[in-house]
Amino acid sequence: MTDVIKAFEAECQAGIAAQGQDEQLKDLAQDFYNQSAKHKYTYHFSWMGRPIIQLPQDMLAMQEIIWRIKPDLVIECGIAHGGSILYYASLLELQGHGEVLGIDLDIRPHNREAIESHPMFKRVSMIQGSSIDPAVVEQVRALAEGKRVIVVLDSNHTHEHVLAELRAYAPLVSQGSYCVVMDTVVEDMPADAFPDRPWGVGDNPKTAVWAYLKETSDFEIDQQMQDKLLITVARDGYLRRVR
Repeated sequence: MTDVIKAFEAECQAGIAAQGQDEQLKDLAQDFYNQSAKHKYTYHFSWMGRPIIQLPQDMLAMQEIIWRIKPDLVIECGIAHGGSILYYASLLELQGHGEVLGIDLDIRPHNREAIESHPMFKRVSMIQGSSIDPAVVEQVRALAEGKRVIVVLDSNHTHEHVLAELRAYAPLVSQGSYCVVMDTVVEDMPADAFPDRPWGVGDNPKTAVWAYLKETSDFEIDQQMQDKLLITVARDGYLRRVR
């Protein structure tokens, strides 16, 4: 049976590698995202009753990462409706270990009420404040000390803000674990995709990732993950700590 499993895994690895070399397929995946974003495609999914505002592919990737890393703490910058922090909490509940810390500048009262009344809230704590406020950063660092940590960045998507988050929180990530930077896809979308937002092509999470990787050799892009997903908001954003 072990040989059968290994053969299946090898077949999958070969298929993923082939996908990663298929430029036409990757272009189709990006075209799908660009077109579906016009209809707010990611807004149409929920987890255990709460809007998650993510691609299902990326949430499945997070499940794989959480199962493999088995973190003590998942830190996410950006809460919104709370779907993603409750999703991570439910995965940790299944594993029987771990907590989630969500950080947001403005946790709206109706969202806070829904999150705090959710059965998975028992594994969640929240901080209201800017994720790059030095006082908030110090509070998070204290909570993360000595723990196996995964970080997810999904708040303000400007280059300046995400780069500041990376400098503050990526060092908390355990070796072998991940800092996942969401919405790097902004760089690959039409220039007029976000007319009412301060981010866009040339000023977004992907440009922040590229800048941060010039500052440190502690992380590398998990190429295999994005080759597997194809449809993802986080191309170049799955950062694995290697040292």
